[in-house]
Amino acid sequence: MTHTIKEIALALGAEALGATDIVITRAAEPAMAGPDDLALAMNPKFAETLTQGRARAAMVWAGADWQAMGLEAVIIAPRPRFAMSGLTKLLDQGQGFDVGIHPSAFVDPDAELGEGVSVGPLAVVSKGAKIGAGSVIGPQCFVGWNATLGEGAYLREAVSIGARVSIGARFIAQPGARIGGDGFSFVTAEPSSVESVRKTLGDQGEAKPQDWTRINSLGSVTIGDDVEIGMGATIDCGTIRDTIIGDGTKLDNQVHLGHNVVVGRNCLICGQVGVAGSATIGDNVVLAGQCGVSDNIFVGDGVIAGGGTKLMSNVPAGRTMLGYPATQMDKQVEGYKALRRLPRLMRDVAELKKSVFKGTSDT
Repeated sequence: MTHTIKEIALALGAEALGATDIVITRAAEPAMAGPDDLALAMNPKFAETLTQGRARAAMVWAGADWQAMGLEAVIIAPRPRFAMSGLTKLLDQGQGFDVGIHPSAFVDPDAELGEGVSVGPLAVVSKGAKIGAGSVIGPQCFVGWNATLGEGAYLREAVSIGARVSIGARFIAQPGARIGGDGFSFVTAEPSSVESVRKTLGDQGEAKPQDWTRINSLGSVTIGDDVEIGMGATIDCGTIRDTIIGDGTKLDNQVHLGHNVVVGRNCLICGQVGVAGSATIGDNVVLAGQCGVSDNIFVGDGVIAGGGTKLMSNVPAGRTMLGYPATQMDKQVEGYKALRRLPRLMRDVAELKKSVFKGTSDT
């Protein structure tokens, strides 16, 4: 897979200068780039490392004196990191999945496969499943009964899609993603100690120990277009209605969405985030790594929560949150700074007490 500098620039909508007929085989860090590589030097701090490699061409920042750096050609993009999105797509060699059904795969006769679908080794496509054109069902994947995947779906290895799950176009699931498991819903015949604690915030009451009885999941999962699910992520079915993920939302590795959760459009849900049952997440929300969202609350549009934040009550739209329990980020940082000052403050108070009591004893 090779491209000239001119071809790459055209694909990215960027400007190309110099010997634009140079052929590129891959992208590389400046210090490690060879003569057929495109060095990624999109910040002035990379200028020195360019001389450590052997690159003839690079993607550089606007205004870079590229000829002084010994380069023969450059690509200049107004927003270099955004240009990397197109560049990596252009140079991605993929996973080697071929069109067609592998002999070891099982596709039920009542399943519907669109044109150009790839089904990998040991994959299972169940009765009534519908797979859109151009989709890839990777090795050891499972697509459940009456599940639907839109065109251009891409399931990496060992992805599981449960019964009746509905997924839009251009869906991506990384290895080991699990979509459509039963919700974690259990109940006791009489009010339990957990119910008492929720009401009283501490008192377990006099509830006796009881068996937990399962509540079955009658709903499934509905996912919009252009959604990506990370490795090991798990999404529970809804109890009565579906669990829902809106268009353009991206889930990182090991994210968990409980039953009945609703996630809006264009959200970023980062690694190890847990969203408890029946929570509602608005549009354009960012939850950084290891955030937790309590059950039955809403998080408004445009909310950003920093790493490790625990959202335990409703969050209005546009807030920036941090901490446990979550408060507005500036207040949390202010409180953290004050906490760090406490030891010095206590020492000052101790010294002041000594001075006061010493003065009292002298009189």
